Amino acid sequence: MVINPLIYFQNMAISNRIPLKSFIKYARNYCSTHSVDQIESLSITLGGTGTNGVEFLRWRNGGGMFHKSADIDPTALVEIGAVVHSKADVGANVVVGSGAVIGPNVVVGHSTKIGYNVSLSNCTIGVSCVIHNGVCIGQDGFGFFVDDKGSMMKKPQSLDAVIGNHVEIGANTCIDRGSWRDTVIGDHSKIDNLVQIGHNVVIGNSCMLCGQVGIAGSVTIGDYVTLGGRVAIRDHVFIASKVRLAANSCVTKDIRDPGDYGGFPAVPIHEWRRQVASRCRDSKKKTL
Repeated sequence: MVINPLIYFQNMAISNRIPLKSFIKYARNYCSTHSVDQIESLSITLGGTGTNGVEFLRWRNGGGMFHKSADIDPTALVEIGAVVHSKADVGANVVVGSGAVIGPNVVVGHSTKIGYNVSLSNCTIGVSCVIHNGVCIGQDGFGFFVDDKGSMMKKPQSLDAVIGNHVEIGANTCIDRGSWRDTVIGDHSKIDNLVQIGHNVVIGNSCMLCGQVGIAGSVTIGDYVTLGGRVAIRDHVFIASKVRLAANSCVTKDIRDPGDYGGFPAVPIHEWRRQVASRCRDSKKKTL
């Protein structure tokens, strides 16, 4: 009986009895050039057979891994160490950095750049976005309730995060998926490093969020809003378009009118400045 060496060494590699590099070496010795081309894109299973037997392939442009059911444009670069999971859709000229994980059913629009160690799940990314290193998008939001027995129970987090076009997201920023509505980041918005955006938040177009901003769940923000560094916004608050908030401000109630605001709680900027001046005068009087 004639044994096809390609099949023989492939089975040896899959069963972890020989390293994958040895499989390719042996295959080059025994197989035709056409077979070698097939070898380099053969399906292999991460961690041997794996718990579910899910097969991944090595992407030719960059050396990353992708699931056989993923749809990746031929011009996309998936760097070594990156993984694209089942039924993900990666558009033209996308760059996926080493260590990044594109989860099942995630959609990435064309010309988007994804940095190192980015985690994308339960989300859609628009076109020409920049997702910097360490960003996490689409994980569960922080939602819990106490049941009749006094136990802390998790609220279902089953919707998505939707990132618009031409959005830039800074390193180590986290954007949670929605629970009762999708979390949305509008077109052309720019987000700095270390920003937390809770579940169900909707941010309009062309907004700017500086470093360490924290937005609690179900906040609605209009267009052209600017949040200074370390601004905090409580849950279920509405902020109108063209609002600017000074650094370290805290929004505790709706802001319905455009303009500049500051302080804790946030008030119109001229009122906040009067408050600061008044406290300074009172402090000086006490020291006399």
